[in-house]
Amino acid sequence: MPLYELDDAGELRAPVLVAALDGWIDAGSAATLAVAQLAADSRPVATFDGDRLFDYRARRPTLDVVDGSLRNLDWPELQLVATTAGDRDLLVLTGPEPDYRWRQLSADLVKLVKQLGVTSWVSLGAIPAAVAHTRPVPVLGTASVSGLLPDGVPMGPKGHLRVPSAALSVLELAVSRSGVATLGFFAQVPHYVSMAYPGASIELLRHVGNYLGLELPLGELPMKALETRTLLDAATSGDETTKAHVERLEQMADDAQLPSGDELISDIERFLRRGGDGGTDGGKLPN
Repeated sequence: MPLYELDDAGELRAPVLVAALDGWIDAGSAATLAVAQLAADSRPVATFDGDRLFDYRARRPTLDVVDGSLRNLDWPELQLVATTAGDRDLLVLTGPEPDYRWRQLSADLVKLVKQLGVTSWVSLGAIPAAVAHTRPVPVLGTASVSGLLPDGVPMGPKGHLRVPSAALSVLELAVSRSGVATLGFFAQVPHYVSMAYPGASIELLRHVGNYLGLELPLGELPMKALETRTLLDAATSGDETTKAHVERLEQMADDAQLPSGDELISDIERFLRRGGDGGTDGGKLPN
């Protein structure tokens, strides 16, 4: 049995599928915030069977208790929705990273991609890195074929890396092997940030827009990014050690000293040890 139920997708014209899952490779919730904005006005296309995909002890449903009465359960849900951007049809895959059945989910998604006529797949993610919140958000790109990424997006990091895989990457690789072009944009989020980082979401949407040839709406993300910047400025200026660290990262950015592959792996390993929540090493910055 497939892991999904298909709704009436309607008529889709060469849709591009944009995917982001929360949890692993979603530092600062940057990728899932970006696709939430992208899917703000959307309709469901396929809903996946959460009972077969999620460990509810790890991702417990949220319970509403009103005046002592149990009222509602909000279950974790993986969903594919359809929307439009300009004259382009888009599909958006988002939800929690599944705990189980990654291989079956990959096979089912390949069938869906073929059935719905998807022309390309775009993964969005965010990784913790040695970058400063006071500088533009760096974005690294991946692509299944040369020339697919927009101009100005660096492929990287260079060399051969072995890292813990995200479910999103497993899905992307399966789609790529089916013959559909795939690419990804991965924002680098300051490793000392333990809060949502909408500035990275904005940069991810800008790159998706460049790929699509569109200017995508940002909604409230710019206001939220300004609020986050104000909080981080106050937090870093109040601690001399953190302030000095940020100044060193600023100097690295100004000198274009990008993190090496080994440094990125070290940052990812620290991220994994903290449970993948984008928290800080010292716990000094705001939640």
